[in-house]
Amino acid sequence: MDTELFSITTGDQTVTDVTATVATFCAGRGDGLCHVLAPHATAGLALMETGSGSEHDLEELLERLLPRDDRYRHRHGSAGHGADHLLAALVSPSLVLAVQGGELLLGTWQSIVLVDTNPDNPSRQLRCTWLSAR
Repeated sequence: MDTELFSITTGDQTVTDVTATVATFCAGRGDGLCHVLAPHATAGLALMETGSGSEHDLEELLERLLPRDDRYRHRHGSAGHGADHLLAALVSPSLVLAVQGGELLLGTWQSIVLVDTNPDNPSRQLRCTWLSAR
């Protein structure tokens, strides 16, 4: 098993495309599985189409599901921070991806995205772990 930790800057974005980071980690490794983890209580990972407006649609959906107000018991940080802690129950903190010949086996329009609604932490980590097919 081989693992590497990457620093990701999200800034004020809710959806950050990390496909290139994961693809670079997998390049030249042959066949196997790549486990990708967002080791944070307030962020998750998803597969989705990017560049078509879906990022904004996801942001609106999350705002409807997890409004940023004072209804939550978990109240430290910015307004609505309790919602950030519920995100991982809806958007998994990890993905397992098939890799063949060092290339991710993603669908035509699929990208790997880090989903992060917490504006208090513009810097995140992404852990990629390689499991060889051999």
